[in-house]
Amino acid sequence: MLSERMLTGIVKNITKSHLIIDPTTEKFLPGPEPGRKYMLYLHVPFCEVLCPYCSFNRYPFRETTARPYFKNLRREMMMLKDMGYDFESLYFGGGTPTILLDELCRTIDMAGENFNIKEVACETNPNHLVDPWLSALSGRVNRLSVGVQSFNNELLTQMDRCKKYGSGEEILERIGNAASRFDSLNVDMIFNFPSQTEEILLDDIEKIKQCGCRQTTFSPLYVSSATTRKMEQSLGTMDYNREFEFYKMLDEGLCGGDTPAFKRETVWTFNRLNEKGEQDHELPVEELQVSYDEYPAIGSGSISYLNGKLYVNTFSLREYNEAIERGHMSIMGQMPVREHDHMRYCFLLGLYQLRFDKRAFKEMFGKSVDAALPVEMGFMRANGAFDVDDEECLVPSTMGRYLTLVMYRQFLSGMNNLRDQARAALTGPEHELLFGEGVPVTA
Repeated sequence: MLSERMLTGIVKNITKSHLIIDPTTEKFLPGPEPGRKYMLYLHVPFCEVLCPYCSFNRYPFRETTARPYFKNLRREMMMLKDMGYDFESLYFGGGTPTILLDELCRTIDMAGENFNIKEVACETNPNHLVDPWLSALSGRVNRLSVGVQSFNNELLTQMDRCKKYGSGEEILERIGNAASRFDSLNVDMIFNFPSQTEEILLDDIEKIKQCGCRQTTFSPLYVSSATTRKMEQSLGTMDYNREFEFYKMLDEGLCGGDTPAFKRETVWTFNRLNEKGEQDHELPVEELQVSYDEYPAIGSGSISYLNGKLYVNTFSLREYNEAIERGHMSIMGQMPVREHDHMRYCFLLGLYQLRFDKRAFKEMFGKSVDAALPVEMGFMRANGAFDVDDEECLVPSTMGRYLTLVMYRQFLSGMNNLRDQARAALTGPEHELLFGEGVPVTA
C-alpha cells in the first residue's frame, strides 16, 4: 500500500533523526511536580527465552544475577520516595517480571507499604498462569498481561516459546483458569508474522473469543535494526503489503457481526463485551503507561519521561548494580523532546485512543492542530482517515485506524532503535551475551 510505505518512511526518518541519546552525568531523575499524579514503571530484564523480535533490555535468566537485581530495584524505588515521589500505580514490565515470584511479591509489598498504590499491573508469560504464581499474584496484582503472541504451535516453535511456555492448547486452558483471578487479564497477541497465514490469524481470533480474557491486544510485529537479522533467521522476512488486510480481518473478527465479542479500546486493544453487549470501561492493562503524561521508570534499560526529557538507564546489569549500591541512579543518557515532536506524539496518541480532542490540543499548545501539524493533517485527510472531523474532535475511520497503527508501530520501532543505542554501549561479557555466541553474563 502506497500510503503505508510513505508513512512508514516518514516516521522512520523522523525517529531516526530525533531519537538520539545524549550522554549525561546526572545521577538522579528530576523530582516530582506538586499535584501531579505519577505511575512507576519497574523493569525486570530476565527471560527464560529471548524472543528474536524483542528489543527491550533482557538477559537470559540466572537466579544468582536476578536476586541482587531485585534488591537494587527496591533500593532505587526508595530513592524516589526520598525525593518526594508518591505513586498511585505500578507497572512491572520486562523481560518477565514474574521470573522470581518471591522477589516480585516482596517488591509489590514494599511499594504498598511506602506509597498510596491503587493498582498494580504486571506482565507475565503463559507458563506462570499456574500455582504458585496465581495464588501469590491474586490480591497483589489487579491487571495481568500475558504474552501469548499466537496459539499456533508452529509459530510458537519458531519463536522457541513452545517448550518453555507451553503449546497453544495448554496456554488456552491456562488463560481460562486464570481469567477470574484478576480484575483484568489481557492477552497480548502479535499479527503479521512472516509465516503467519490468514488461516492462522483467523484461528487465533477464534481462540481469543473462547479463552475468557477481559482484554486483548493485537499489535503488529515491529522490530529494530538490531533485531531484524535474528528475527528473519527465525521467522522469515517481513511482508508489510498484507498488513492492512490482516488488520481488517482481526478488526472485523473481533468487533464485526450482529453480536460482536469485543469493542475497540484503541487501534489494537479490544475489550470484551458481556451478554448485554456492554463493555467494562476499566482501563486496559497496556494503556496504563500512556495514561500518565510523565512517569519515572526504574531498573536497567528503563526509560523515564519527566520535565520534557527522556532519561535512559544503563542496559548493563553490572553498571546498574554498581550505581545503585553507590547510592545513586544509573542514568546513562537523556534526550530533550522538542515541542513539535511533543505535538506529533499527542496527535498520534489521541488517534491511537480513537478520539483526538482538538480543543484540548489547542489549550495545551496555543494553536490548532491544523496550524501546528498541517502536513500530517493534510496526509490523513487525503487518505480518508477520519469518520468525524469537526470543531471538537477527530475520530479515525478504518483506514485512519490502520494509518495510526502504522505511525504507532514505527514510533515504537523508533523507541526500539533508541534502546539499540543504549545496548550498543555494552562491553565485555554482556556485549558478547547479546551480540555474540551466548557467553554467560557476570553481574
